[in-house]
Amino acid sequence: MNIGSAGQAPVDFADLRMDNRYSGAEAYYRSKFALAAFTFDLAGELADSGITVNCLHPATFMNTRMVRESLVPPMSTVGSGARAVLNLATGPIGGAVSGRYFDGRNEARAHAGTYDPAIRSRLRTATAELLAPFLER
Repeated sequence: MNIGSAGQAPVDFADLRMDNRYSGAEAYYRSKFALAAFTFDLAGELADSGITVNCLHPATFMNTRMVRESLVPPMSTVGSGARAVLNLATGPIGGAVSGRYFDGRNEARAHAGTYDPAIRSRLRTATAELLAPFLER
């Protein structure tokens, strides 16, 4: 299970590392977009293995340090997010489906771009290129 977010924004392939216009919030949204896309790819790769992989947005603006430091009023408890995680990890649906996105305890839709095979392929290629120097050591 990958912990995603409802906050998702497509990556800018022309400035993937955000060297030109960095924003912490935008980096977060783009990373959650990429995580959802990766989840769907990995689910496809593991389709016949019996291993499931899903992406979960546990709760909106949980009362966490990150939310409090961003000066956003918390809207949900950490407990509600934990219940969503446990539900997907140990509940009846968790082992039955793969390659899905969940918002809390309900199946939902991630950003439309995360389902696009061409975007997912570009993300895979770009990630491999960015990581290559670290993997060759």
